[in-house]
Amino acid sequence: MKLVEVKLTNFRSYSNETSIVIDSLTLLVGRNDAGKSSILDALDIYFNEATIERDDCCVWTGSTEVRIACVFDDLPESIVIDEQHPTTLQQEYLVRADGKLEIIKIYDCTAAKGKFSGAYAFAKHPSATGTDDLLSLKLTELKSKAQQLQVDLNSINQTAKAKVRGEIWAQSQNLQLKDREVSLKKESAKDAFDQIQKYMPVYALFKSDRTSTDQDAEAQDPLKAAIKEAIRRRESELNGVIADIKEELTCVAARTVEKIRELSPDLANQLNPSIKSKQWDSLFSVMLTGEDDIPINKRGSGTRRLVLLSFFRAMAEDTSNEKDTGIIYAVEEPETSQHPSHQLLLLEAFEQLVEQSRCQVLLTTHTPTLARRVNQSYLRLITQQAKRPLIEDGSSDTTLDKIVRTLGVLPDHDVKVFLGVEGKHDISFLKKISSMLAKIETDIPDFEREEASGRLVFVPLSGSSLELWVNRLQGLNRPEFYLTDRDYPQPKQPKYHQQITAWTNRGCTAWVTSKRELENYIDVSILRKKAPNYAETGADFDDVPVLFAKAIYESTQGVSSWDSLPKEKQKDKVSNAKKRLNSELVSEITSQLLSNADPNDEIRGWLRQIGKALQA
Repeated sequence: MKLVEVKLTNFRSYSNETSIVIDSLTLLVGRNDAGKSSILDALDIYFNEATIERDDCCVWTGSTEVRIACVFDDLPESIVIDEQHPTTLQQEYLVRADGKLEIIKIYDCTAAKGKFSGAYAFAKHPSATGTDDLLSLKLTELKSKAQQLQVDLNSINQTAKAKVRGEIWAQSQNLQLKDREVSLKKESAKDAFDQIQKYMPVYALFKSDRTSTDQDAEAQDPLKAAIKEAIRRRESELNGVIADIKEELTCVAARTVEKIRELSPDLANQLNPSIKSKQWDSLFSVMLTGEDDIPINKRGSGTRRLVLLSFFRAMAEDTSNEKDTGIIYAVEEPETSQHPSHQLLLLEAFEQLVEQSRCQVLLTTHTPTLARRVNQSYLRLITQQAKRPLIEDGSSDTTLDKIVRTLGVLPDHDVKVFLGVEGKHDISFLKKISSMLAKIETDIPDFEREEASGRLVFVPLSGSSLELWVNRLQGLNRPEFYLTDRDYPQPKQPKYHQQITAWTNRGCTAWVTSKRELENYIDVSILRKKAPNYAETGADFDDVPVLFAKAIYESTQGVSSWDSLPKEKQKDKVSNAKKRLNSELVSEITSQLLSNADPNDEIRGWLRQIGKALQA
């Protein structure tokens, strides 16, 4: 299941119900004490049963009840809540009118330490008398209810509660479906809640102020998250092992009690076998140690955060198809103690992670370094209005203006050039090509080095960025260059013809590739080296990512043809191919191979012109 929304009520500064929309990548920005960390902490309480206290209640309400609600989509196709009879959340009327699942958890904070007091599903649920409480009834009660309502059960399996409920609902003339909070406390409702929790994503929180202890520190936390995720993927298998062991131990204990009964019936009557098991993740630990077995978290904060950075980069590069468990990485101020170049590496890792549909990333940040490189729709500005948090989506120019002022994104005299490209893969391509050429051609700049110095700022055009906004509306007076793919062969106009015209009219420099896209400038010999069955000749308008993905897939022994692969699987493989093309394969381009693929020196011309602007 994928988290799409969080709702907080009476939690810290969130007095009234406040909704926060969650994307695959979400950046929470705002000043200190605006309420960013409270969102991350609330999710930790919700998913991980972290401690909640009376002091977590909002001081303005006087109430001691905290409500945390999460809304999910990508719901399981079926669940089993009654013995071995599958049903669906939709058939049980546990989803909202929009098809999403909203689960509310309520916490009683009357005492100093709060406790979980109940869960509800906010759903379009039957409200007609006699059909409004079926999930809370036992089988005998359901049958009695069916008899009262004159529902014929002869055509169904009457030992399955799900079947009986469904038949009662099906034969009722008017269920009076209404938006309701359905208690998940008793019988099938509780079983449904238990099953739903198994499908919820793993939530891993990394706080910037975590204490430096051996077993609970930043260096340890990401590996604990890996343990938790690995166990979740094998949970059903492991639970089967537990069930088998419990059954065997129950038999042994029962036989023992019977033997005691032969000697002392009174004592045997007092005995009741009870079998407990530990959480699976408590059986494993991972420790990173340095010299002399000193835990790495005992070193400086910069080193510890470097471990965190490396963990995310490692997870981003893991393309194992086995990993289908949803996971949310929530990171507070990931820029802490990190060099600006490391901050960019971290953002690249986060972007790669969210490309894997199982992952979501939730960040808080105070720096424009991260905020300026993402699609502005991923930004959430949190401000205090009348001592209450206000959440604003970054999509509007008005909100973007506030974000600029909140983060302190002011004209930067180090910036020499803005370079707009279509997305992060283009950035990777240009960085690697320029780094290779800069070593042998002195008039070509190394974009990797120029970006790290702050002189060159990339503007991903897949979404407006803060730098672009500042440049247009605050008059930075810096050269702007834009590069887009042609996409279509002549005489058809390039895909972004309208935007190119607007940039040119504004006095900017705009280029369009003569080929389909940047991947077409990779010499075909490199493509064939990596995929020997790549049969294309390197035509200017080949769809290289698709053709490369197809060649790699069909080279695997025993797989079906590319065309028989589901469209969603094809899309994932093309995405992975695009990543490889713009990192691994581009790294193998030499000066001569670039000349072969680009005889008119388009790329060199772009790089040289930007180089002149950087030196001006």
